[in-house]
Amino acid sequence: MDKKLLTILACPLCKGELVYNQQAQELICYPDSLAYPIRDDIPIMLEDEARALTPEEKANRKKK
Repeated sequence: MDKKLLTILACPLCKGELVYNQQAQELICYPDSLAYPIRDDIPIMLEDEARALTPEEKANRKKK
């Protein structure tokens, strides 16, 4: 994932910051509890394609 692209991408719903999860190949919006997939180095920034974060994923973020 291009680091320059990461600096300009924002959540399409809340316009908030996205966190890159390299292992899962996802961009995560914690305020909306959504994870947007990255396929073939292309972020899929559609709400219908995003998955909901689990309660454990949300709790792990708060611990960091």
